[in-house]
Amino acid sequence: MIESKQDMKGAYRQKCEIFNIIGGKLTKLHIEVCGIVQGVGFRPFVHRLVKEYGLSGWVRNTARGAELELEGEEPALEAFAAGLRTEAPPLAVIESVEVRPAPGGEHFEGFRIIPSERGERMRTLISPDTGICPDCLRELLDPADRRYRYPFINCTNCGPRFTIIRSVPYDRAYTSMSEFPMCPDCEAEFEDIENRRYHAQPNCCPVCGPKTYFADERGRRLPGDGIEAARRLIKSGGILCVKGLGGMHLACLAGDEAAVARLRRRKHRDEKPFAVMCRDAAAARRLCEVTEAEERALTSFRKPIVLLKKRARGTYMHLSENNSIGVMLPYTPLHVLLLGEDLDCLVMTSANLSETPIVYKNAEALEKLRGIADGFLLHDREILTRCDDSLIRIYEGRDYPVRRSRGYVPYPISVNHLAEGLLACGAEQKAGFCLAKDGYAFPSQHIGDLKNLETLDCYEEQLRHFARLFDFEPRAVACDMHPDYLSTAAAEELAAKRRIPLLRVQHHHAHMVSCMADNCLEGECLGLIWDGTGYGTDGATWGGELLAGGARGFERLGSIRPIPLPGGDLAVLEIRRIAEALRFESGLAGEDPLLRRMLERGVSCPKSSGMGRLFDGVCALAGIRTESSYEGQGAVLLEAAADEAELGEYDLAFEDNVFDWRPMIRQIAALGEAPGTVAAKFMNTLVSAAAAQCRSAAEKTGLRRVVLSGGVFQNMYLMERLPRALRAAGLEVYTHSRVSPNDEGVALGQLMILEASYVSGGTAEDS
Repeated sequence: MIESKQDMKGAYRQKCEIFNIIGGKLTKLHIEVCGIVQGVGFRPFVHRLVKEYGLSGWVRNTARGAELELEGEEPALEAFAAGLRTEAPPLAVIESVEVRPAPGGEHFEGFRIIPSERGERMRTLISPDTGICPDCLRELLDPADRRYRYPFINCTNCGPRFTIIRSVPYDRAYTSMSEFPMCPDCEAEFEDIENRRYHAQPNCCPVCGPKTYFADERGRRLPGDGIEAARRLIKSGGILCVKGLGGMHLACLAGDEAAVARLRRRKHRDEKPFAVMCRDAAAARRLCEVTEAEERALTSFRKPIVLLKKRARGTYMHLSENNSIGVMLPYTPLHVLLLGEDLDCLVMTSANLSETPIVYKNAEALEKLRGIADGFLLHDREILTRCDDSLIRIYEGRDYPVRRSRGYVPYPISVNHLAEGLLACGAEQKAGFCLAKDGYAFPSQHIGDLKNLETLDCYEEQLRHFARLFDFEPRAVACDMHPDYLSTAAAEELAAKRRIPLLRVQHHHAHMVSCMADNCLEGECLGLIWDGTGYGTDGATWGGELLAGGARGFERLGSIRPIPLPGGDLAVLEIRRIAEALRFESGLAGEDPLLRRMLERGVSCPKSSGMGRLFDGVCALAGIRTESSYEGQGAVLLEAAADEAELGEYDLAFEDNVFDWRPMIRQIAALGEAPGTVAAKFMNTLVSAAAAQCRSAAEKTGLRRVVLSGGVFQNMYLMERLPRALRAAGLEVYTHSRVSPNDEGVALGQLMILEASYVSGGTAEDS
């Protein structure tokens, strides 16, 4: 087995010796490469590899990726084919390599890059935006380099892609870099196949490229070094708006509690955690515990926000009230220069008003963020597509997405099979869509909660943009069953306008199939789906479900006892209301006479089997929190409070595989335990309840595979314990790694269910 490049070269030399002894002959190969191989330095890489192995031939871009025809000695060709995968450029993603003999004829003279294939529609897999590469970072900080301290330095291995593209093909003329003609030096680099900036479309330098500038709190552009002015503002305790790759950030010193408090007041974000940007991995380690896998994620070309465990409980509470902090490293040269050598850690949060999309235009920032930011670090390269920072955890050594955006989008998801022209419109919270094109699923970036017209406008804008980028025409569309979701309304309007089939998909069924698609599972599985809310097939609110099935249908095998919600949606904010409902249902004395009368009479008390609501109620019962200031806060605080040394549980009770939480609630009320004990025992009980439900369902159905999906499974206390309990019961457990378990991932599941229905001749109202 060839383990490395050196091993491969050694094997090549050995084969050549044998080849020469027996009298080798020249041979030809035709190679087709599919994946992200355009705009990432793939052809120059091929050129270098061809020279290394003494081959001749040609390469060109095609509708599928790249095509090569090569001539040389057999062992050299073999080594070359192996090197295509093992030594590809950092941003290249090779989906497949097809190798076959090529017809004989004339011998090739040298090696050529020939014009792209014409006559068929070009399909280009577009690279996501990526963080600054080591080579560009070295040049950025080298006083002798012509791009020293230039904040837009990039090459084929890094820089903006998705956020600057107007349309395809991916050429400078179709990007926001079209406003900046290259100078002769940059043009020479662009045309030099030996240069790592060969055909790097955003290539530029201080002479010909974009410029930064600083504007004060009133939007007045000030002369001088904009980056140094921004640094002075931050050091003085000010709040800076800084333009990133896919939108604006609000930044301040992470260690300045007064500055962070001002930012919270101005942004109306009283308690929701802030992400931070650390100068380097060493600075991140001073703030949090960082495993090898987490450091690899932090320093990868994707540069996501990684949720890291605090070094000590109860620290940095002004940044995050739980046990983790979202940490990222500088991913643009501008960020590198902003932090410099003396700013270890900055709050770096999306610049937006509550529940609205991220601000991404200069004029918009100066208008909407006046009164929030004390100054603006901007530049004159236009962002064409909003794209927020991605947020991940590392779970079992791999990515566990929370928010899939910058660095990942628009890279597609490979699935086992997918019909052409399908569109899934997603859910309401953490909205995002997903389309099928050329056998791939293309999930959109995170868009936000569809609670206002601005977010809906952003959602529709991105739908149109993806349609342009991928030459997409919908043939059928799927949406959530909930009749009041704005994403449902968008799907209905599209289906009516284009006269195409519409499929309404049950929310938790979509969650289950999303995780199946994430793991390329076919057939049927058990699905343990825990979230806050979802419209059930009976019109009730679901959310603590055990399902059996696959893309072609499902059966509800288990759930939790429904919880009354006094005041309906108001109970999600005032979670003491849910605590009162749990007391009432469990036969315990109440604390609020008004709520008690509502519960007795069943007035304005819709019921929900949502696991998220049970977390909310127990959070209030434990005395941790009585109101919620952001979505999922009750679950977050329970996880943060849990005493990990506590192994105890509360009583389990089931009726027809429905978890009855009432005995547990009575014990919580009677024992009067500390919040950390209550939190741990509550979640330990859920682990045992889920394992019991799944064992029972496996015996009934014969299904041994279990997928875990839904927003509750962002809870790492559960994720560290539940899969272990399920595996101990002899079950196979599958979790997410390419899309989020929360509602952002629902669209992928809808797409696969639509595919199953569409291919089998399903109609508009099949579900």
